[in-house]
Amino acid sequence: MKNSNFIQPSSIFEYVFWGNSVYQWVVAIGIVVFLFLFIKLFKFFVVKKVKSWALTTNTTWDNFLIAIVESSVIPLLYVSSFYFALSTLNISDKLDKIIHVAYLVVITYFVLRIISSAFRKFVYSFIQREENSESKEKQAGGLIVIANVIIWILGIIFLMDNLGYNVTTLIAGLGVGGIAIALAAQAVLGDLFSYFVIFFDRPFEIGDFVVVGDKNGVIEYIGVKTTRIRTLSGEQLICSNTDLTNSRLHNFKRMQKRRIVFSFGVTYQATHAQLSEIPEIIKNTIEKRTKLQFDRAHFSGYGDFSLNFEVVYYVLDPDYTVYMDNQQAVYLDIFKAFEGKGIEFAYPTQTLFVSPQNASLI
Repeated sequence: MKNSNFIQPSSIFEYVFWGNSVYQWVVAIGIVVFLFLFIKLFKFFVVKKVKSWALTTNTTWDNFLIAIVESSVIPLLYVSSFYFALSTLNISDKLDKIIHVAYLVVITYFVLRIISSAFRKFVYSFIQREENSESKEKQAGGLIVIANVIIWILGIIFLMDNLGYNVTTLIAGLGVGGIAIALAAQAVLGDLFSYFVIFFDRPFEIGDFVVVGDKNGVIEYIGVKTTRIRTLSGEQLICSNTDLTNSRLHNFKRMQKRRIVFSFGVTYQATHAQLSEIPEIIKNTIEKRTKLQFDRAHFSGYGDFSLNFEVVYYVLDPDYTVYMDNQQAVYLDIFKAFEGKGIEFAYPTQTLFVSPQNASLI
């Protein structure tokens, strides 16, 4: 005789709750467990192995791709496991739509995150190939922020289009609103476009010593709207990007060598032999210094109270302190050489001649 309280196994799997049989729930849970286990094994064996290999290579792109897989792809796979498991169940149309929308939002979020990270990596890898990359990375911060805003706006519009919304009206509204904003903020947009000019054309960079009009200093920060210059007197000068791109700017950091011209005069009491010897003295004084390149030294003319000489040489270093140190050394060496040769420097003098017939009147 069969016990009436005994439940057949098949009847357990056929039991229905929340619109699905136990068998369907077991299948859905099994899909989640299997996929989770598969992802875990993939992460432990494949990703970990590739990550160890990537540490031995010279490029950083493989490390970046592995980081993307760990931070975005694997979480997306976990979410997809739940989505595929739920798709095997019988659920209401309203709940199915909510799940579908949520899944699209999650996919859009991770895809936009990957695109944003890839753009940032591309910009930084391009910058790191050049000199002074650290300051250029700071300068690129504004560009990356603007690009991320554009990427996320386009991604949200794409998501809304996939959800069935008519984005044509939205895009048209954004276009009209964009024109209104552009008219109302012409100065801001002008500075923004000037920022792109500064970033791509690179007339100056952070750390460059520049002269703009009667102002000079070192570029300290380049922002989306303004550039900040630390002047020699210590204060911070803030200029709009448009002002800088429209100005004639002297960038002394780009100077490869500095041309120096100076003049001096000796007295009229100097002899011909002394005057002939002076250019050679100047030449020897300059050429003995490694960072200086002699160009010329000439007896340039007769002055009111002096015999004038003009000297031209180059400092093979753009640093201003190096220039001043060498200029000082050259002046001291010339003074010492003239002192040894008995050559006197001229200074403003007047000679008064008194005729004998007028001497009695003085």
